[in-house]
Amino acid sequence: MVTRSDIQARAAMMRVRFEAAGGQVVDPPLLQPAGTLLDLYGEDIRARAYVTSDALRGEQMMRPDFTVPVVQMHMRDGAEPARYTYSGEVFRRQEHDPDRSNEYVQVGYEVFDRDDPAAADAEVFSLFALQLRGLSLRAATGDIGILIAAVQGLKTTERRKAALMRHLWRPRRFRALLDRFAGRTPVPASREALLAADNPMGFEAPMIGKRKAAEIEARIEALREDAATGPISDTEMVGLDSLLAVRETMPFALEQLRDVAVDLPQISPALDRLEARIAALAARGVNVHDLDFEAAYGRTSMEYYDGFVFGFYAERRPDLPPIATGGRYDALTRQLGNGAEIPAVGGVLRPDLMLEIEEAAQ
Repeated sequence: MVTRSDIQARAAMMRVRFEAAGGQVVDPPLLQPAGTLLDLYGEDIRARAYVTSDALRGEQMMRPDFTVPVVQMHMRDGAEPARYTYSGEVFRRQEHDPDRSNEYVQVGYEVFDRDDPAAADAEVFSLFALQLRGLSLRAATGDIGILIAAVQGLKTTERRKAALMRHLWRPRRFRALLDRFAGRTPVPASREALLAADNPMGFEAPMIGKRKAAEIEARIEALREDAATGPISDTEMVGLDSLLAVRETMPFALEQLRDVAVDLPQISPALDRLEARIAALAARGVNVHDLDFEAAYGRTSMEYYDGFVFGFYAERRPDLPPIATGGRYDALTRQLGNGAEIPAVGGVLRPDLMLEIEEAAQ
């Protein structure tokens, strides 16, 4: 049986390996300010965070991960370039799965370096692969930046693109919006009736709720503008559908995505970054010809990722969450940097799950 002391010992050993790679040890406080930080995690983590109130410090949360507080620390007083490592407990509510731990240990490694982002991506991934060597795991990779570039370059309104970006990490909502903007799904009859009315606000019922009349009127006007906007073209929709369907080993995925770029030329710079990353991974000894790449991968994880994403999974144990996850979060440094920013990439591992897999294999 895996004990708490076993987990702590494994975590300490893994952190020492990251220290040997250049990581400076950091230990953000267990209690973190909520508010802005909590918003950065995305819908899933926001719903699972332990939040409390402090009379002097306002809303506080038990840290749900290390990356956001490490980025905040670095952007406040970190030198460049920088590498950090850490190990410690994180806390997340598990209201829908009582068998999953609501407190567990993470070990992580984060790189802040503007010189060569592709090399930094390869550095993090290869170090994680070394930490996990000997375990029977499947590695998956992706690149959120390709889909972001595709959406931001669509020939449609800024309002529609903003709506798609808000739901990028919720695939079902994203697909529903995309189909609506492409005219593939009909407008609900109730909305048609609302937009056709000469005066939708012409009623005498009392206003109930937090929205003011002016806000409701602005929303109706926005819906009218959207209804008058032409659909996203068939060419762009074919490109998006093809992009989201790409699932191959890295070099073949790049070939397929280069074909997609004929219909979506705005993704070409992101594909150049993918090509550089493939070369950097190969230079680090990673067998890229056996490394899976999924263009839609990472859309249900942390919403601060905006580029390279990866995860390691125990396929024989589908009941387990990922053993390790990580990715690039350049935009997060901008949000926490008060105008400054720096390319950054990192990830976390679960020593408890590693030990559980090893014990089961004995």
